[in-house]
Amino acid sequence: MATGTNNIDLAFTRDPASATLAEPTFSGALSFGRRRYTKDLDGVDLAVVGVPFDLATTSRPGARLGPRSIREASTMVAWDRVHEWGLDPFEDHSVVDFGDVHISAGLNASIPAEIEDQFRQIHRQGVKTLMLGGDHFSTYPVLRSLAEFQDEPLCLIHFDAHSDTWREDEETINHGTMFFHALEQGLIDPEHSAQIGIRTHNPETHGFAIFSAETVDEMGADAIVTSVRDIVGNRPVYLTFDIDCLDPSMAPGTGTPVIGGLSTLMAQKILRGLRGINLQGADVVEVAPMYDVSQITALAGATMAMNIVALFKTAPSGTAGR
Repeated sequence: MATGTNNIDLAFTRDPASATLAEPTFSGALSFGRRRYTKDLDGVDLAVVGVPFDLATTSRPGARLGPRSIREASTMVAWDRVHEWGLDPFEDHSVVDFGDVHISAGLNASIPAEIEDQFRQIHRQGVKTLMLGGDHFSTYPVLRSLAEFQDEPLCLIHFDAHSDTWREDEETINHGTMFFHALEQGLIDPEHSAQIGIRTHNPETHGFAIFSAETVDEMGADAIVTSVRDIVGNRPVYLTFDIDCLDPSMAPGTGTPVIGGLSTLMAQKILRGLRGINLQGADVVEVAPMYDVSQITALAGATMAMNIVALFKTAPSGTAGR
């Protein structure tokens, strides 16, 4: 590892295309994974983008502070390669921290379109995005943007304690119904989508393959990976990781915790097993730091996000937009 004065404040000083470099975890400007902060996307493969929005929550608010919390915790996993991948996800893979999208506080009804438009500007440049939420509704405007640049509906790989497909007669800004509307609008293909870790009741599956937390525990990571890979095939994929997929003992800092969830080890095994999928976009959402303990939820979110960066590195070549 290189050391010295050139390895401080890498959020401002690093070459966006540089591989992993070590910077002290206790100092320096904060960015996701110590990647360079920039709005210049020329030559960039992946932009990490924060969405500090939690007005769609139905329980405890606070996920608007999730992007900041994940960035801070990411300093603890940015000094070395991502464990067990056998590769450096940043080598020959230009990843930057784009910062946060703008949220017009007080104009709540206009916020979804505002988020969608800002992601559209990124996707139009052919840059893929890893979104840091924010509550889970934040995924919806990102999906709407990304779907414009796809030749077919996206497959959804959805880690969550909740289905987020509850039916409603009128479209609302709600983090439990947005995937129902995404299905209705043809943004995602339920026949080739999977939900992992579900442990709350919804009488409708809407055609999703559902792997409950109990099923994951019984089948094990390898069997889950085999099933999910068979479901999505080589089709374009959006992966969304709600931190409440994890058991509250490992991720207490979230708005709607549900006991009996996945372990962090199980989640990482599944993510690693998905290497090579045709990943077009992804997110980590619902980290609410005011309910966290010793940053363990933020650290889990940052580590899952780092695994997802590795997934992007192993995805087939091709851009999110045209």
